[in-house]
Amino acid sequence: MASSKEYVNFIMEQLSGLEGVTHRAMMGEYILYYGGKVVGGIYDDRFLIKPTESACRLMPTAPREVPYEGAKDMLLVDDVDDRAFLAELLLAMYEELPAPKPKKKKSAS
Repeated sequence: MASSKEYVNFIMEQLSGLEGVTHRAMMGEYILYYGGKVVGGIYDDRFLIKPTESACRLMPTAPREVPYEGAKDMLLVDDVDDRAFLAELLLAMYEELPAPKPKKKKSAS
């Protein structure tokens, strides 16, 4: 089941207090970025984030779920109504996330 535009728009609105939060559609689901780094995504209308040390500390009882078959476990963000918590979560995670990979340049043929 693909995620609904309504849920994606809701999550993006909840994160609107942070500058630099973007999303990209990918195969019916959505990858979420903060400051150019992948923080997680929206899969089957679930907001899942990477299980960084900070995320695990801020959500110690969060269930781990698989976004899609063959993927690594991610943390389910249950409290999507608390904008302040969501901002705190992404800010805490930022330094622990890997830098974005440089885009490959297309060679001229």
